[in-house]
Amino acid sequence: MTTAQNAIETLYEAGAHYGSLRARRHPTAAQFIFATKDRSDIFNLEETMARLSSAQEFLKALSSSGRQAVIVGGKHEAVSLVKETALKLGLPYVAGRWIGGTLTNFKNIRKRIDRLEKLMQEREDGTLEKYTKKERLLIDREIEELQARFGGLVSLKDLPSALIVVDTRHEDTAVKEANQLRIPVIGLSSSDCDFSMIQYPLPANDGVVKSIRFFLSALSDAWAEGRSAAGKNAASVAEIKKPARA
Repeated sequence: MTTAQNAIETLYEAGAHYGSLRARRHPTAAQFIFATKDRSDIFNLEETMARLSSAQEFLKALSSSGRQAVIVGGKHEAVSLVKETALKLGLPYVAGRWIGGTLTNFKNIRKRIDRLEKLMQEREDGTLEKYTKKERLLIDREIEELQARFGGLVSLKDLPSALIVVDTRHEDTAVKEANQLRIPVIGLSSSDCDFSMIQYPLPANDGVVKSIRFFLSALSDAWAEGRSAAGKNAASVAEIKKPARA
């Protein structure tokens, strides 16, 4: 059995082939549907794997060139996996409610993130001790609020080069902002999603943990591979430029 066949078998076992109810299918999803069973759409997983391969190549290129991507997924099935994947790769993430304007009003959002970093640093180095107990309590509450909203985006210093989204219908605000700014979207999307908004679609079940884990793991591997290749290239260049010994 080939690697591709193994992957498709794994997807079947994860239930990734199950889409939404036929009645909820978005017209743009038709090209990815293999059949309808018990009123639910069934994805063509060979097409899904081809799309995954394209998304992986794109991520390798981004990673190897030192670009940045944001991983987004606020539905309860995705939250822990999104955070885990992002922390593993050192990427910014939103594992909760997307704040409107995160991309389209990034300048002001970044100010809020800077405020969070400043307050956290002051709490760590003891600067906040100059305030009264009541004032420190209010500051702690502000830190908690900012952390909940923007904690995953602290490392995002500029607009990202891509969004990796779990359930593009659930995260429609993030997807719309990315489209407005021409930021490519890699989206794990069921058949109720608008695929015209997704530059690198991953047509599959976006509501079960096993399916979400498979795709985030595959994308994570691609990102890590691109970063590793960049590191090897940099090392090779450094070796070439190393001055000869006298």
